[in-house]
Amino acid sequence: MTALVEGAKLPKIDLTGPDGERIDLQRYLGKPFVLYFYPKDDTSGCTREAQGFSAAYPEFERLGVAVLGVSRDTPEKHRKFTAKYDLTVPLASADSDETLEAAGVWIEKKLYGKAYLGIDRSTFLFDSAGVLVRAWRKVRVPGHVDQVLEAARAL
Repeated sequence: MTALVEGAKLPKIDLTGPDGERIDLQRYLGKPFVLYFYPKDDTSGCTREAQGFSAAYPEFERLGVAVLGVSRDTPEKHRKFTAKYDLTVPLASADSDETLEAAGVWIEKKLYGKAYLGIDRSTFLFDSAGVLVRAWRKVRVPGHVDQVLEAARAL
């Protein structure tokens, strides 16, 4: 399994948007870009994180920074999640484990002593050339969006 490290280039991963459109991350080249991965739509931490990115989305846009949230949920679940919470941050679906492995976010987790594979809540900030300038792993939601916004302002 690979992991994105600072200085790495924007990964070539396959994503699907909420309307079924294919998303090529290379389209984000030319402007700073926040790519965040989260475990599951409509869970408490993931909802708070999406609401935080949605609240800050106008500021990211003002700075010229694109934002995209990614989980394993289907495009239909993303549409329902977005509608339920009036989210403005764009969401995409990772269609395969290989996609998540390419970003280094598909990891072994434990719950009640049982091991399973799941998404490591992670956020990546790329500069306009597609170079990773900051990575946050094992993200704790409170205050995280503010940290990302502060780093984006510094670009």
